[in-house]
Amino acid sequence: MERRDFLRAVGPAAGIGLAGCIGNGTAGGDYDVGMSAKAFRPPSIEVRPGTTVRWRNTSKQGHTVTAYEGQLPDGAEFFASGDFDSEQAARDAWGNATSGTLFEGQEYTHTFEVLGTHPYFCIPHERGGMVGTVVVTEDAATPTESE
Repeated sequence: MERRDFLRAVGPAAGIGLAGCIGNGTAGGDYDVGMSAKAFRPPSIEVRPGTTVRWRNTSKQGHTVTAYEGQLPDGAEFFASGDFDSEQAARDAWGNATSGTLFEGQEYTHTFEVLGTHPYFCIPHERGGMVGTVVVTEDAATPTESE
C-alpha cells in the first residue's frame, strides 16, 4: 500500500502521529514537507529507510532543498534540488543563476536509505533560519513507500 493511500485510509486519527507524512499537517496532502515564506513545514520528520520524501514549494517565494553535506550520516547520499553533487556546487549555482530553485507548486524528492539525522536548508533563506531535518530511523511511525 502506498504511504499516502494508507494515510487516507486511516483518516484524521493518524494525523497527530503522522503529521510529517501528510504534507504540512493537512489530511489528504500529497507531499511530506511544505515550504512557507521562510520555513519548512514541518521542520523535522521521521521516516524509515527506503522512504522517499517529497518537498513542495507551497509559497510564492523561491526555495531550495540543500543538504548540509558535512553533517550527513556516514555513507548517506548528498541531496539538493537541482541534483547538484555537493553543497558548494549548489551554493555556487544558486548564486550565479538561482539554479536549483523550486518555484511555487514545484517539487523535489529524495529517497533516504541511511539511518541518522539528515539536516538541510534553503539557500536564499538559510540566514533567516529556514532549516530542516529528516531523521531516518527503524522506529519511525511513517510507513515506507513500499507498504
